[in-house]
Amino acid sequence: MIRLLLMTFTAILLTAPMHAIAAPADGYWGELAEKNKAERSKKRSFGTGYGYATGKNNDYDSTSYGKKTAKKSYSKSPDVMSGGAKPYIAPQKPSVVNFKAGYDSGAIVIDTAGRRLYYVLSNGRAYSYPIAVGKPGFSWTGVKQISSKKDWPDWHPPAEMRKRKPDLPKLMTGGLNNPLGAKALYLGSTLYRIHGTNNLSSIGTASSSGCFRMSNNHVAHLSKIAGVGTKVHVVRSLGKGYAKTSKPKSKNYSKNAAGGSNG
Repeated sequence: MIRLLLMTFTAILLTAPMHAIAAPADGYWGELAEKNKAERSKKRSFGTGYGYATGKNNDYDSTSYGKKTAKKSYSKSPDVMSGGAKPYIAPQKPSVVNFKAGYDSGAIVIDTAGRRLYYVLSNGRAYSYPIAVGKPGFSWTGVKQISSKKDWPDWHPPAEMRKRKPDLPKLMTGGLNNPLGAKALYLGSTLYRIHGTNNLSSIGTASSSGCFRMSNNHVAHLSKIAGVGTKVHVVRSLGKGYAKTSKPKSKNYSKNAAGGSNG
């Protein structure tokens, strides 16, 4: 009898479907297990998660599906940055040259090709300052007047420059760290200036955005002798022979002309 019962039970096991034997984790059997499995799968499809919408009714949001929601972070400079200390800058005379270019005494002449700024003196002479000029595509020519002068000017980087360099502030106050240097002489109603610099290695090069850079000592000297209203002639080139180093008449003159004294 026992053997007959065992054989009958074994035959039932072999013919029954597997889902009717092994219960799933939720305890349902047969058709109930399949139905519950489908419900769980449906809930997972519209649940919360990366790239999916969340909400009370688990509604599908086509705008967020499959899209990364993480935002890029950029290092951004503060809107206002300090330019640092503002020490006294001693004016320094540049060399004096013979100047026969036909400009009036008291005028400023900028020779772009020669990388020189001349302040015309009387008797066919001029102060000759080494400068930096506009880089290719930023140089210009024309006649302007000095409209204002400022000590340790603030710097407002243009929007297009800040777009290229996101670390630049909207405003840098005047100081030794400010690229406009100790003084700025503004030209007419333009954004162009004759100004100092904290980058002396750029003097003698074409590297600016249209302004004219000088050493802080030289711009302090020029600012003393060139007042508001001074005409500034910006030319492409004076050519050869218009400005020549003058021969000193005495040892004292030689010392002053070489920039050995402040004043």
